[in-house]
Amino acid sequence: MMFELIAADTWLSLSLTFVFALMVGSFLNVVIHRLPQMMEREWQLMAAEAAEAAETRDPEAQETPAEPSPPFNLAQPASTCPNCGHLIHWYENIPLISYFLILGGKCSGCKTRISLRYPLIELVTALISAFIVWQFGFNPVAFAAIFFSWCLIALTAIDIDHQLLPDKITLPLLWIGLIINSFGYFTTLPSALWGAVLGYLSLWSVYWLFKLATGKEGMGYGDFKLLAALGAWAGADMLPLIILASSLIGAIIGGIMIAFSRQQSQTPIPFGPYLAGAGWIALLWGDELTSWYLHLLNL
Repeated sequence: MMFELIAADTWLSLSLTFVFALMVGSFLNVVIHRLPQMMEREWQLMAAEAAEAAETRDPEAQETPAEPSPPFNLAQPASTCPNCGHLIHWYENIPLISYFLILGGKCSGCKTRISLRYPLIELVTALISAFIVWQFGFNPVAFAAIFFSWCLIALTAIDIDHQLLPDKITLPLLWIGLIINSFGYFTTLPSALWGAVLGYLSLWSVYWLFKLATGKEGMGYGDFKLLAALGAWAGADMLPLIILASSLIGAIIGGIMIAFSRQQSQTPIPFGPYLAGAGWIALLWGDELTSWYLHLLNL
């Protein structure tokens, strides 16, 4: 009953979505900041365990057990200022309000400037989520598209920062896309399945052709998995649009970055953000764009 009342009131559904998505955007900032660090710690632990296993030890030697490291995950430890270690209180972590009205964009402890990206992630997450509800209505299809968008926002920021697309996001996104489309939310299940398969194989083939031709790696495996996930959500029919749009946008933005900055042409440019943007557009307006393009070609 409550769900139906909210869905019937457009402004109420948009407002609730906006506020809730602001809080999710705050959580996405934590994911963007901590997940790469968590992965690096896992890799270091695995390397240390492998090195320890490979060492030749005296069976009679008594080794001092290593002290367990403090937990580091998305929940622990509590957030602190990276400059002075000031513990961030709850009232300093209210989306948008704390940054602009309480803190003035500075740490309350050391007055160091806080990056504007934190409130921007919160605002973008809220605006995109509200827009999707306005586009689809307050219903399960919109909720699925919003979740899809949240994952792409996190992947985009992480790839920009670290040139990394974590499996902990791309692989669940792929499987959830297949599950979602088993109910026919955005495409049919066969189209979603082949979208995942062909999405992965298309960039995998380009990767190996480029490597055989130049001896260099043109992209990472995370790009294959992301395109597979996008194919699982949008369907195989949308793959040409996603690949064309992401390549075109990437070429334009990459060229601008090289022309107007000190960035060299040999500097790797993350491809994930362009794939994410093209995949999001394809999920929302893929059919309309494809029809428009075919009409333009008189097909």
